Amino acid sequence: MKKMLAGILMLSALLLSACGSSKSASEMDDYVTNEGYAVNREAAGATEQSADTTASETKAGTKVIPLKDIKIGVLYIGSASETSGYTYTHELGIQGMVNNLGLDSSQVIRKENVDDGDEKAIDQALQECVDEGCNIIFATSWGYMELTNEYAEKYPDIYFAHCTGYMSNGKNFTNYFGRIYQARYLSGIVAGLKTSSNKIGYVAAQGSGNSEVTGGIDAFAIGVESVNPDAEIYVKVTNSWFDPEGERAAADALLAEGCDVLAQHCDTTAPQEAAQEKGVYSIGYNSDMSKETPKATLTSVIWTWSAYYTSYVQSIIDGSYDGSNYYEGMSVGLVGLSELADFNDGQAAEKVSEAKKQITSGAFNVFDGELKTNDGKTIGESGKTLDDATITGGIDWYYQNVTVLD
Repeated sequence: MKKMLAGILMLSALLLSACGSSKSASEMDDYVTNEGYAVNREAAGATEQSADTTASETKAGTKVIPLKDIKIGVLYIGSASETSGYTYTHELGIQGMVNNLGLDSSQVIRKENVDDGDEKAIDQALQECVDEGCNIIFATSWGYMELTNEYAEKYPDIYFAHCTGYMSNGKNFTNYFGRIYQARYLSGIVAGLKTSSNKIGYVAAQGSGNSEVTGGIDAFAIGVESVNPDAEIYVKVTNSWFDPEGERAAADALLAEGCDVLAQHCDTTAPQEAAQEKGVYSIGYNSDMSKETPKATLTSVIWTWSAYYTSYVQSIIDGSYDGSNYYEGMSVGLVGLSELADFNDGQAAEKVSEAKKQITSGAFNVFDGELKTNDGKTIGESGKTLDDATITGGIDWYYQNVTVLD
């Protein structure tokens, strides 16, 4: 969730490695399902040992916080009680972290429905977290970034972490995101194999100025082309991260264009619902959206945020925190696809499996070699791949099979 700012190119100095942890992120699991919240104390592993750590400082020179003294604040753009989409996925990650580390539910404070375009609301939510004794604060939406940065300067003994964006200080303020484009590519394979009209729609929250959205569209388009070079991707921009009505209107416009598969980078299930009502297919985002639209959802591009939240908090407990930003992908289970529906093309499972192995092994990085844009330009070089800073902050172009609708 993330309103693109001019300073995004600063990413090149920031997106480096994951914060340290005594247990790797790939070993972390969500123990929360759609059926509810169930604490798994055995999954906490070395929780008791972590609580007894004798280290007083982390690798970043900040203070170690014992498990029993941890108090976490979370700012959400939506409601923690949502059952699908962006906030829901982060909430599952927070609950998974609570389960993994054996925290008590009282150690987490949630600030819900904080509009990331409302500076007063953001300031109030952050201050309330501070006043309520939170020593770790997660700000999950792009628009929270600048005020979170200010609070990190004002309160150097509190840990702040911001999802997406680019600001960090290497001490008590870090940035976290992931290689969601990897899963976008896989979902493009699914869509490219399923379409009959060779017209695939994509509801986008932001335009070409936002590399997160545009890069995801391009990765998806490259995936489509890998299995179906005749297919075209039609993009409709809503200019909002959370706008159910706008997302539905965009989906309807794409369906009117003849698209028979819809993908999305937006927060709600509105595009999925539009596709199901039309009798066509869709690709969900953030969480598995098949529970809302079982007849339409081919698969969903999903985040498993507990991989990050667990490793981050654990690193503060055991002293391995080093102030680094977090940017991981499928290799640690942070991003991926939900289970493929049984009405997918018969080749989908095999093709997705093959591509996933190539990506996780490092043999293929999605943005490899020379890439043709839809305005005739060439991006990249033969034998090379785009670096992280470019992928996260420098993609303002669309791949050659993409058309943006007015």
